[in-house]
Amino acid sequence: MDKLTKEQRKKNMQANKSSGTRPELLLARTLFGRGHRYRKNNKTVFGKPDLTFKKIKLAIFVDGEFWHGKDWVIRKHDHKTNKDFWEKKIERNIQRDVEVNEELVKNGWTVLRFWSKEVEKNLLNCV
Repeated sequence: MDKLTKEQRKKNMQANKSSGTRPELLLARTLFGRGHRYRKNNKTVFGKPDLTFKKIKLAIFVDGEFWHGKDWVIRKHDHKTNKDFWEKKIERNIQRDVEVNEELVKNGWTVLRFWSKEVEKNLLNCV
């Protein structure tokens, strides 16, 4: 059973952003400050990476731990409500990430994926 009303849950879910997250912007600003020029959320590149460098075929993704299933084998059973929905959703996200990586590599791209907490804690390592 959900602790929030339908209206509260809807408001919470609408507040989750798919692009322009704090870790993504932090990485982008740091790269820009170092003279690297990129495109954000480029729709012409398969998978719509967070940052793309078309000349060198580099795609960067900054993935949220919850939505992309970090430590999924361990955390899979953490959900208290609506377990079937969340398991199916997050497992599909993980599967989609693999498909996107394979397609980009097949087309000659280099793919970098960072967890959002990794960007926040170790920004210079990510850069």
